[in-house]
Amino acid sequence: MIINPSDQRISHEDYLEGEKVSPIRHEYIRGEVYAMVGGSDAHETIAGNLFALIKNLVRGSSCRAYMNNMKVRIETADVYYYPDVMVTCDSRDRNNGYFKQYPSLIIEVLSPSTEAFNRGDKFADYRQLETLQEYVLISQNKINIECFRRNSDGRWELFTYAPQETLQLDSINFSCSVSEIYEDVLELN
Repeated sequence: MIINPSDQRISHEDYLEGEKVSPIRHEYIRGEVYAMVGGSDAHETIAGNLFALIKNLVRGSSCRAYMNNMKVRIETADVYYYPDVMVTCDSRDRNNGYFKQYPSLIIEVLSPSTEAFNRGDKFADYRQLETLQEYVLISQNKINIECFRRNSDGRWELFTYAPQETLQLDSINFSCSVSEIYEDVLELN
């Protein structure tokens, strides 16, 4: 991400209007706007594989799956992010066509330039979403999937998945083999 060189804060309204016409996406973090860089082939393939599998699962249900171009707004953190894949099953999210506020699942495909942010500050912001049940981080350079799942006490537990295992996402009653996620990207050993 690249910071906006301006020292001035931008309003939510100006940010949202600008995103409607901008040829590139930007994330909004407490009044500052950051340009989003394009993803690698591996990044896009992994996100696309998961989106296709999840979209097929939620088709015809009250849930909606989104990939790359739908923002999530976290009001308490004063941010708008673009998750790689997001699922919302909350009817309140039907009222806004430009961002969602009540996702149950967020998936980020890690790149070297965003990994620390996705694990740190972004996850801290995502944890403020009361409806979020699972946050999944997927490496694009090696086979490594981590699922942070909110337990009944509200604490986040880490579940990791090895190459020959099956990813289980309880928030949407979904499972698939790790090999399906990495199809056309990495060889499973």
